[in-house]
Formats: sequence, C-alpha cells, structure tokens
Amino acid sequence: MTVTRQSFVLHERLAADTVSLGQSRLCEIRLMSDSNWPWILLVPRVPGVREIYQLAKEQQLQLLEESSLLGEGMMELFTGDKLNVAALGNMVPQLHIHHIVRHEGDPAWPGPVWGKLPPARYSDDALAELTKRLEPLLERLSR
Repeated sequence: MTVTRQSFVLHERLAADTVSLGQSRLCEIRLMSDSNWPWILLVPRVPGVREIYQLAKEQQLQLLEESSLLGEGMMELFTGDKLNVAALGNMVPQLHIHHIVRHEGDPAWPGPVWGKLPPARYSDDALAELTKRLEPLLERLSR
C-alpha cells in the first residue's frame, strides 16, 4: 500500500478573495479584500481538512487559541460592538474561520454581512496603512 502525503494548498477562491497577512503557528492569516468590514480569516495549514473536528486535538486547541487572540486583538483595534466568528464552508470547502468586527448601525446590522454590500477593494495606501496597524497583533499570532 502506498501512502501519499498531501501538502497544504490554499483554495483558489480564498487566494483570489483575500490578501496574505502572514502565518501563525497553525494558520494562514488572510485579510478579506473588502474594506466594508474589518474581516480576517484563519486557514489551518492542514491538507484536506473541511471541518474543525477533523483536526488533531492539539490543532483544535491551537486554532481556538489563535482565533481567540485574533478576535480579541481585532475588537480592540477596531473598537467593535460584536465579533462574528464563523466557519461556513458552503462556497469554499477548505476549513477557514471568518473573524468580522461588527458595529451597531453598520450597513448590515444586525444581520450577516454576506451579500449586503458589494465588496470594496482596499486601495494600495489603505492596505498598507491597515497592515501597519495590524503588525503588533500579527506578531503576537506568529509566536
């Protein structure tokens, strides 16, 4: 019997719709290319995983730790009223966790952000400014 080891490959839709912010111990950290919302994804670098329960127990705990750290940092940075965290996977089967900072009165409040506004791409300057603001949080995630 031949055992084939897969390597991690980011799903093409995630690659097209997001910008890399780096890596944590477990995940790719990706900024959604939509400046309407503070929106960051964690994508575990584990091949073939579609659901959290498919991760090894240590990976599940690492994902929870990274997600919590990311969420707390985003809420502080963007002074949010609510943090939406979701692993839907209806459009992209590869496991990825959305972290979206919400503000009461935002254009989609209190409903979900999906489909409420057309995506607004970041300008180069806005992306550079946001990346600079995120640096301390990203550094904490990479430890």
